[in-house]
Amino acid sequence: MFDGTRAIFEKLKRPDTVIIFPVLPDGQILLTEQEQPGKVPFVGAAGGRVDDEEDILTAAKRELLEETGYIADEFFSWFSQNSLSKVDWAVYVFIAKKIKKVIDISPDAGEKIKLLPLTLDELINITTDGKTYFAEQEVVSKFLEAKFNPKKKEELKELFKP
Repeated sequence: MFDGTRAIFEKLKRPDTVIIFPVLPDGQILLTEQEQPGKVPFVGAAGGRVDDEEDILTAAKRELLEETGYIADEFFSWFSQNSLSKVDWAVYVFIAKKIKKVIDISPDAGEKIKLLPLTLDELINITTDGKTYFAEQEVVSKFLEAKFNPKKKEELKELFKP
């Protein structure tokens, strides 16, 4: 400590997370409706934990394939964040473009997943309506800004352009 004494501080460590927003050729954004044990049903983006010894892009590609059955030719890093000062955990958010369906969904044993394609306006509404539980709270502020700020909405339109 600054006065020369010693203290122990605790910090939680958890695997980093990837979130992927795949953009279909028609411009719709592919979300998921999911059920998992111990959670209320929710709408969210594809994504999940980064496995040990796995880089974030590899994790994003794996999670996109597992949860949607799609692969993408292009991945763009939208943003990343470390959520809390006492938690060693980063969240990496990607936009996936030039996607194509290659397999059926292969969710984990504790997941039920249904695909939900939405327009950008529908995505903005579902993340900010207060009625739907949207799992990725890390991105809600981005969509809330777009709902009330035309400049931010135009930026999102450009970002999510196929």
